[in-house]
Amino acid sequence: MAVLDLNADNFNASVDRDGIVIVDFWAPWCGPCKIFGPVFAAAAEKHPDILFAKVNTEDQQTLAQYFNIRSIPTLMVLRDRTLIYNQAGAMMSAQFEQLIQAVRDLDMNQVQQEAV
Repeated sequence: MAVLDLNADNFNASVDRDGIVIVDFWAPWCGPCKIFGPVFAAAAEKHPDILFAKVNTEDQQTLAQYFNIRSIPTLMVLRDRTLIYNQAGAMMSAQFEQLIQAVRDLDMNQVQQEAV
């Protein structure tokens, strides 16, 4: 599955869905972002049931400010409209796969009960 480019116009409609959504906040000048980019794209191909999306913080400064993005790359992971993970830092492929599996393994009933 292709990686979706998010902007202010399509962000809410894209992430407001059941399932897993992984958003990469990045910038073209960012070295760690360039390293993580191929890892992110490979994971998108490997996991077609997950929505993988990117926000270019240079082009979408309003979104970056809204989500208080201070460092890039920053990953946000949502599952069933619930924010599960929000952390800065590039990952190697094995780490990213572990994160994806951990999100898949979550008991969302328990997560939602704890969020209340």
